[in-house]
Amino acid sequence: MIFLIAGILIFVLCGISALVFTSKPIACKLLGAGGTMAGSLAGLFVAFRVLISGIPLYWHASWQMPFGSVSLSIDALSAFFLIPLFILSFLGALYASEYLDHDAAARNLGLHWLFYNFLVASMALVLTSSSGLLFIMAWEMMSLASFFLVLYKHDDKGSREAAWIYLIATHIGAAFLLAFFIIAASQTGSFDFDSFAKHSFPPAVSGLLFALGLVGFGSKAGFVPFHVWLPKAHPAAPSHVSALMSGVMIKMGIYGIMRSLVLFGPFQEWWGLVLVSIGCVSGILGVLLALGQHDLKRLLAFSSVENIGIISLCMGAGILGACNNNPLIETLGFFAALLHVVNHAFFKGLLFLGAGAVLHAAHTTQIDKLGGLIKKMPFTAFAFLIGSVAICGLPVLNGFVSEFMLYMAGFFGLQSQASSMFLIAAVFMTSLALIGGLATACFTKAFGSIFLGEPRSQQTAHHDVGLCMRIPMYALASLCAIIGLFSWLVVPMLCGPLSLIASSNQSGIPITLATLSPWLKGISLGCALFIAVILLLILLRKRLLKNRVVSSSPTWDCGFSAGTPRIQYTGSSFTQPVTNFFRKLSFSKQTLKVDSSIFPQNWTFESDVPDAALDKVYLPGFKLIGFVLSKLKWLQGGKVHVYVLYIVLTLIAFLTWNFLWAK
Repeated sequence: MIFLIAGILIFVLCGISALVFTSKPIACKLLGAGGTMAGSLAGLFVAFRVLISGIPLYWHASWQMPFGSVSLSIDALSAFFLIPLFILSFLGALYASEYLDHDAAARNLGLHWLFYNFLVASMALVLTSSSGLLFIMAWEMMSLASFFLVLYKHDDKGSREAAWIYLIATHIGAAFLLAFFIIAASQTGSFDFDSFAKHSFPPAVSGLLFALGLVGFGSKAGFVPFHVWLPKAHPAAPSHVSALMSGVMIKMGIYGIMRSLVLFGPFQEWWGLVLVSIGCVSGILGVLLALGQHDLKRLLAFSSVENIGIISLCMGAGILGACNNNPLIETLGFFAALLHVVNHAFFKGLLFLGAGAVLHAAHTTQIDKLGGLIKKMPFTAFAFLIGSVAICGLPVLNGFVSEFMLYMAGFFGLQSQASSMFLIAAVFMTSLALIGGLATACFTKAFGSIFLGEPRSQQTAHHDVGLCMRIPMYALASLCAIIGLFSWLVVPMLCGPLSLIASSNQSGIPITLATLSPWLKGISLGCALFIAVILLLILLRKRLLKNRVVSSSPTWDCGFSAGTPRIQYTGSSFTQPVTNFFRKLSFSKQTLKVDSSIFPQNWTFESDVPDAALDKVYLPGFKLIGFVLSKLKWLQGGKVHVYVLYIVLTLIAFLTWNFLWAK
């Protein structure tokens, strides 16, 4: 545990030191990025040690605040989530050391490194806190640090709006989490997680806690309709911050739900039904909204909603398998959920870093203004292609493995004797297939429109990014390939987290995970054979063409030889048939304006897929709250003695309530 505590101290001290040396860019970069990388290595050592050995670590210290102590613990579940946190933090810091160079004179980089290090430290505390009070404090620290990172371009109106929407959304979730811990502590008399685990909660109370946690943690995870901050915050934040927030920070919500399952079991069947329903809605709406986006980072943000939906589907399948005494479905569901947590962290981190490389070189992420970047940015294009294939769940990369495991859970659900399980399995398998197909269309659009064809505007890249930005992308691409080809090697690392989640349902490990190894080895063998066939075809083609003259010539242009890049498909036109088909679900809008002359010269066409939850629910709600509060301005008259009266009346009310509660 000493290495983890040392790592957290390194994050904090180096972040503060970077702020002190803001006026010296090189020292600021060395302290900020170097501190993140050093602290991440210390944390990785502890996380792998706990995960491999299976021996949890504990650390306690007294403090002056009531209701508990500073309690840290690392068990298999928290160690599992710490690994992607520290890997992405390390690679993000290396990436940022080059990415932020062009902002060295214009921005306060010391503040950026301060909040980046604080964000990593706070997430590490969230994952290791074993006290409700410390958890809430770390959660708030995480929210505030990420708020200031989203506000990096504070002189931009869009960034300020995104940051405030994020802050409001995250504090709505925090209010539910505060109620969550207060109710749990009122049942046990303590905020310590150990007391929660030992206490037998009545089904009604555990159901209420699950509902509160689902809203509180789901607002951070990005479940629909609590996702509205993601498409605002990710385009505003620097790309390495977006990678960390999407790859890891939203997983803090998933961790919170999984930790709740550990602490407040046994499971109830309606929990699984709710998670499956949320997963279907979030997955389908997330990818439909992603399809219609014109900004690459906004597209990736909505894609995160889709993948969080897939993880919710996996958890729901695991709970339903446990409640229906089907250990195989339970194991497959939770195995797929945990594996997809790591998979999404790696391929979504890779895609956001790729988007940052495009922004760094072409100075825009507007998809319809780009094109042909593969000629100038071959290294970035290849890395982005790896991430695109992985996120679509296609062989031979890591996304395929976790989604295949969920499909297997669905197939076994279809064979279940319980009619309810059959129907639920049919629904989530259909949803997963639809999500996969739409995701493939979405990332075909993204990669094709940005990297293939010809430039659609003057905003194009003239060079690829440097080594410090390439290494993190290729490291994540390699991890996507390694997990896809050697997925059976991750089974031992999942034994500990799975046993914790399953033991909360008083069943221990549902089935031996050795049962999954042959399936995963079969997937690896199939992927290896697929690669071998492709390589053989390439070699065969070269051999057949070895002694032949190969030439190229223009294709027949139908007599029209004055083509321009404007006749290419744009990303919007490529996905228009799909968005039109699902327009009632995605609320897509199209506007065509043509002048009324016989030979119209001026015309415009616009397409948009707005976020209905934000436009129809949240923004009107914010306006209504603002209107109501504006009518209460008279309470703030600027008179100090009136404010003192408010305090006295509040104290009297609390003392009265406490007296009546005690009686």
